[in-house]
Amino acid sequence: MSHWEELDIAAKLTEILSDVHYTAKPDHHFGRPFLTAYQLAIEFANRHPEDVATIGQPIGGSEVGQRSSLAQYLAGQLSSAIRDGRADHIEGSFLANRHLASVSFKHGDRTFDSSLTNTQYDLSMFRLRE
Repeated sequence: MSHWEELDIAAKLTEILSDVHYTAKPDHHFGRPFLTAYQLAIEFANRHPEDVATIGQPIGGSEVGQRSSLAQYLAGQLSSAIRDGRADHIEGSFLANRHLASVSFKHGDRTFDSSLTNTQYDLSMFRLRE
């Protein structure tokens, strides 16, 4: 059994995404905000540190020095679940990398940049469907 199934990660990500609301104007016609894979990974790490230890991947960022990360793992698994219809309550999208100099994220005392900025890869984002 994979970590995805064993730890019921899909349900935990659904819970995280259900807590995201546009607070300035909750009934805005754009609907719920998206979270990038990095933001999902950070919130997942905050809520489920024991699962992160089991998965054994760092959250990610340009300073990690390795090709695999928690953000990449969550995005890949969630993307597959959406494509296969197992997560049809979640939608994915991309933030285009065009004209981005950097995108920074904060986890505890650590601030880090996306490792995707200035690459051919766009940043994946997810939200609950309306």
